Amino acid sequence: MSTAVATPVKTVSALPGRRYDHLFFSTSAALMLIAVLIGFGPTYYFAGVFRAPLPSPIIHMHGALFSCWILLLNLQTSLVAAHRVDVHKRLGIGGFVLACAMVIVGVAAATNSLMRTPIVPGRDPQAFYIVPLTDMLIFAVVMTAAYRQRRDSAAHKRLIYIATSALLVAAFARWPIAAFHRHPWEAGLVSNLFLLALVLYDLWALRKIHRATLWAGALLLVVQQIRFPISHTAAWHSVAAWVQSVMR
Repeated sequence: MSTAVATPVKTVSALPGRRYDHLFFSTSAALMLIAVLIGFGPTYYFAGVFRAPLPSPIIHMHGALFSCWILLLNLQTSLVAAHRVDVHKRLGIGGFVLACAMVIVGVAAATNSLMRTPIVPGRDPQAFYIVPLTDMLIFAVVMTAAYRQRRDSAAHKRLIYIATSALLVAAFARWPIAAFHRHPWEAGLVSNLFLLALVLYDLWALRKIHRATLWAGALLLVVQQIRFPISHTAAWHSVAAWVQSVMR
């Protein structure tokens, strides 16, 4: 009689790198918070937050919601690291509601900026209008997927990570680096270092790129690459001009 020898199967949870998930995502959330503080500190946080001289109430609301999001991200990663997944899940519902409000207010803030910014040489507010709108598009699509995948922790946290990284272009664009002020796409490239870090972490921890990282990262990069050529077309300027006429 032959005896079958069971061959151990290495599951995803058995991969040695997975034990560092808490460290990677907690550290990344903290770095995102630092990036936001550097970018918005001089004009918002260190200027008194609600007392900061922002141009309109909708911008104040925008700043408050997005600040709550980055703080909630750090709290949520800390709760998972502390094995308080029960609290993490309860807060997650509120986080999704917050994300929905961020998309609505983000679009409103972008439109408000379009209406206030004059056309000057080297700065086309109608062309730039596509940047915050597409950031909101990426955030909304990936966050919806994150909510649907909330029972798959590996996919869920990667989608939250990538959705948040899509918001960091505005923070990096305000860093005290002249090139970022002149060319927003350079700030976008720097923000994508977070996506690169996630890809490298996946390759080390999972021996492959997680499917959530793959499709959400591809969406992020594709939208970021096509939006600048589209922003200079007559069709897009017609859309932005229509928005301006309606808002007036």
